[in-house]
Amino acid sequence: MLERFNMDLHIHTCLSPCGLPENVPTRIVQRAGEQGLQVIGICDHNASENVCAVRAAAATSPVHVFGGMEITTREEIHILGLFDNDEDLKRVQLLVYEHLPGVNDPQALGQQYIVNAEDYVTGFNERLLMGATDLSLDRVIGAIHNAYGLAIASHIDRETFSVLSQLGMIPEHLELDAVELSSHFMYSRFHLDEVTYPRVFFSDAHRLDDIGRTHTSFLIETPCVSEIRLALVEKNGRRVLHP
Repeated sequence: MLERFNMDLHIHTCLSPCGLPENVPTRIVQRAGEQGLQVIGICDHNASENVCAVRAAAATSPVHVFGGMEITTREEIHILGLFDNDEDLKRVQLLVYEHLPGVNDPQALGQQYIVNAEDYVTGFNERLLMGATDLSLDRVIGAIHNAYGLAIASHIDRETFSVLSQLGMIPEHLELDAVELSSHFMYSRFHLDEVTYPRVFFSDAHRLDDIGRTHTSFLIETPCVSEIRLALVEKNGRRVLHP
């Protein structure tokens, strides 16, 4: 039976240097529930170490957690990768780390906290997570799909780190599953009427109050990559239900 699931699939934890320290697993899950979200996606910048902690924090709640990353390509374009399986996520994570140069400067860029399900700090990621990989846009999308994930172009209406801001267009050959619009897309200088890819709205939350600020609802059978993919192309009764 098909059900409606409210999803915010672009949420950062305290692992992202631009994410606030308050973005810890238990508080993320609590806020998601308060916002009426049934599904969330954890997508830190070029890293995924806090995914398991958020999923463990949600174990006794009705909130389903997708693991993912927001990967920065060599063109400085942000791409969301979302996965059903942690092993698939780890495969992409290893590729990203192999192609991510630099070391973080906590004083200049912020600390990158690795935490457990009880929100305690267990370590720090010392890589330059705010940096760009040397992976091309095509290769990042291909790597996500090879790991059975969803590839979504992040906040395409923003003037930084988006496919439109960096390239001025979306190349026709890109095998994106969808493009993400921000909550302020109506003010964009880009001509979004020309964008033919399925559209989704997520919060890109870097602080707790932003979680669920905008979201997308899906009419699907169960929260998984294959069902979301069907909804994005409106097959077998599945579809996107924008608020």
